[in-house]
Amino acid sequence: MRITNKIMQRNNLSNINTNKIYQDKLSTQMSTQKKINRPSDDPVIAIRALRLRSNVTEITQYYSKNIPDAESWLDVTEKALDNLSQVMKKMIEQCTKGSTGSLKTEDRKIILEQMQALGDEVYATGDADYAGRYVFTGYRTDTSLSFGKEHNQKYTLTEQLDISAIDSVTKVDTGKLLEVNSANYMTTNVTENDISSVETHRIRLAYNDCLADGAPSIQFQRRKSDDPTNPDYNVYETVTWDTLNTDAAGNPKTPEIKIMHSYETNPKNPYAMAADDPDAVIFVPETGELLLGSKRFEELMAVKDNEATKANEGEIRVTYQKEHWESTDLRPEHYFYCESDPDDPEKKLTYNESYLTGEAKHQEIEYDVGFNQKIKVNSTADECFQHGIGREVDDLVSAMQSVLDLEDLENSLKGLLKDAAGDEAATAQLEKQLAAVGKALTYAKDKEQKMFESAITQFQGYRDDAGLSITNCGNMSSKLDLIKNRTQGQKTTFETLKSENEDVDITEVAIYLQSAEMTYEAALLAAGKVMQATLLNFI
Repeated sequence: MRITNKIMQRNNLSNINTNKIYQDKLSTQMSTQKKINRPSDDPVIAIRALRLRSNVTEITQYYSKNIPDAESWLDVTEKALDNLSQVMKKMIEQCTKGSTGSLKTEDRKIILEQMQALGDEVYATGDADYAGRYVFTGYRTDTSLSFGKEHNQKYTLTEQLDISAIDSVTKVDTGKLLEVNSANYMTTNVTENDISSVETHRIRLAYNDCLADGAPSIQFQRRKSDDPTNPDYNVYETVTWDTLNTDAAGNPKTPEIKIMHSYETNPKNPYAMAADDPDAVIFVPETGELLLGSKRFEELMAVKDNEATKANEGEIRVTYQKEHWESTDLRPEHYFYCESDPDDPEKKLTYNESYLTGEAKHQEIEYDVGFNQKIKVNSTADECFQHGIGREVDDLVSAMQSVLDLEDLENSLKGLLKDAAGDEAATAQLEKQLAAVGKALTYAKDKEQKMFESAITQFQGYRDDAGLSITNCGNMSSKLDLIKNRTQGQKTTFETLKSENEDVDITEVAIYLQSAEMTYEAALLAAGKVMQATLLNFI
């Protein structure tokens, strides 16, 4: 092949252009510090870069956002639980003081005020939030644990209890004693015979001030036969106690639940009625108590769970209604199967249906904190902020207030007795009334002391529940720390791989660029000499 000047010129121009493109590529890499600027530069590097960038973005989300959020949530939860534990400790201390049996009036007033303040503090603590999300309310993070203000809304709710929910209650009946005053003491005849104290069994519901429009429904399961040799021994039937369960003739098939108010005394108060009637099932809506006669108590206490069956035979279900809510009342949708506005189809809402199917699951809030890895961060209210705390405080406050009222009456009557010196009729009347007050005080103080002693155990149990929740929270925090450390290592690894795949070696590129510049200048010099060799140079 004959090489002409034209061919040499074309080859030189091509080489110059090639060197220029290479120099431009190196210059671009030098300025961007990246190996490629478009996928077509190197498809293999481009595909690998997309995968690594996705991994880095994902793990950065875990490390920089999700894990810190989870840490903050756990921190808020742990502080709230620790505060709850401290409140329980203070309650136990107050109950210990009260259980000594040597309380003076001023001591009792101080304990009463302290217990009321601590009771309010418990559920205020339960309304703790992180970034505007309540931490103890499960999935309903936009809804507070308590109502926060006085509220009227009808709810039908079902409590699922067991035999541990059945306890005893003492009722001191003072008759018309507390109605005695300086104006009517001569016409109000109250003697020691009018004072009594009875003890009966009860189920204390989660709320007081319930609706009295209808009796609650009490449902449980029992064996069809008590004879172990009977084929029906391992067969369970659902039993319902209510006012509507009648046979064809209209006769009650099961004990009728009678509604009585706490202030009723004719012929007896509801507590005395339950104590005297073995078949009694009495609902007191003001106090939210189901009072049980001895026979009904034994029937429920016989309820036991059979591990051989899938059913929860040991469960007692109580369905009732409540409409008026105080600001400190806990929202039932965080605890029970319930329906709000049950009488209005358009406004009716149903909560926690799964609770009645045996498939109830805790509303666990989980954070994605790693590749295919989640961690639970929340504790639900039913684990630590039980209704029993507030109900126990209410009972204690009521018992202490009864003693204080009787002590005030005693002091008043003693003053009247001093003023009535010389009046035999007034003196005799006041002495009878003082004797009645003394008997009532004996009963009331005995009840108060027993309640303090029982409350110590109860509050310690609630504190143990809080401690368990704190432990679980600490375990989750420890697990999160391990995940965080591992994620930090993964983040460094992926960022290194991403850099090795995409980033250039600046020193190496600088050397190559300098070499390319020299090659380009040499090509220009060679091309200049070839361009000068034309026919005119030889004429």
